Amino acid sequence: MWVVRVFSLALKLTKNRYFLVTSETAGVSRRVFSRVSCFSSPVHFANGETRYMSSEPKRLCTENMTVTKIGTHNGTFHCDEVLACFFLRQLPEYSDGEIIRTRDPAQLAECDIVVDVGGEFDPKRHRYDHHQRTFSDTFNSLCPEKPWLTKLSSAGLVYLHFGHRVLSQLTQLKEDDRQLEVLYDKLYENFVEEVDAVDNGISQYDGEARYSISTTLSARVSHLNPRWNSTDQDTEEGFKKALKMVGEEFLDRLDFYKSSWLPAREVVEEAVKKRHQIDPSGEVLLFSQGGCPWKEHLFALEKELHVETPIKFVLYPDQNGQWRVQCVPAGLNTFQNRLSLPEEWRGVRDEALSELSGIKGCIFVHAGGFIGGNKTQEGAMEMARRTLQAAAQSPANGNS
Repeated sequence: MWVVRVFSLALKLTKNRYFLVTSETAGVSRRVFSRVSCFSSPVHFANGETRYMSSEPKRLCTENMTVTKIGTHNGTFHCDEVLACFFLRQLPEYSDGEIIRTRDPAQLAECDIVVDVGGEFDPKRHRYDHHQRTFSDTFNSLCPEKPWLTKLSSAGLVYLHFGHRVLSQLTQLKEDDRQLEVLYDKLYENFVEEVDAVDNGISQYDGEARYSISTTLSARVSHLNPRWNSTDQDTEEGFKKALKMVGEEFLDRLDFYKSSWLPAREVVEEAVKKRHQIDPSGEVLLFSQGGCPWKEHLFALEKELHVETPIKFVLYPDQNGQWRVQCVPAGLNTFQNRLSLPEEWRGVRDEALSELSGIKGCIFVHAGGFIGGNKTQEGAMEMARRTLQAAAQSPANGNS
């Protein structure tokens, strides 16, 4: 199993390798900084070998070489174009590109790709602005097979058109790999969509918020802009810091989803597929190791694998080598269970519970009925089976 390790070195700015061009409306000021060719993050393999996601350029850029140009607006910067620029920098054709920050149409016309400025959305010409009045696209409108209805910002537009390639570059997974598609969806839903919504002024909910959240990625990017009353209104240093910060955070999130979240999904998927081997009902899952986050994956996989009879219980060992039987909740954000452990068992422990239930080795059943314990796997399984049998005989007493 692959593991991605992300270091801040991936985004470190060092002399003579980074190109950033800035332009003001009244005149052009050119600055040359340094940049690592593509954000280099090591990948550790099981055999001990370490490889890197990308290598540094084999030759230095000179005035005679053609440099790819990424255009975006100057002045106050926002999380969406910073993230869009980071995504593009992961691709071979843009990894050494100049970031030209300007609103001058003539300079933007010379750019190979333009994001968040220019008043044009035209993928064929690599123009990805979302500010024009006619723009209302969402992921779903451009890719009907995807469910998201949040209006896209430049970050979402670039991710939609280049995200598969970006993730392939960073993970070494092929673009048609099913695991890459799962990561692609997860990172939009849990990273990029938030940036799209904040930039487009879309609230999470209706009504007045009870408290303010000021530590989102978009907020932290905003705080890197010059203060309104500062004598120095130069935004270039802040833009560089934002590019580094946003990139680090995205790589860290990708590392988590690839090295922890996705392996958990594989464990749950394997358990779902083998559920009838554990119990003929198909309503009990068995994990050989405890601690695996399973709820989110279970609900998604039941739909994906077309599980007809909802799964009711999950069995797994605890840290003491004893076994737990946990009820599957009715949903991710509810304390109700699809089927709770019997009312008469709740709050009873040890021998008293074993005698009451007729099952050896019982340890406890929580007063809420959502979890119980037994000394053995067989005992925990019997607790689940007895609950299923009781529910079949008295369906009205099942859910709670």
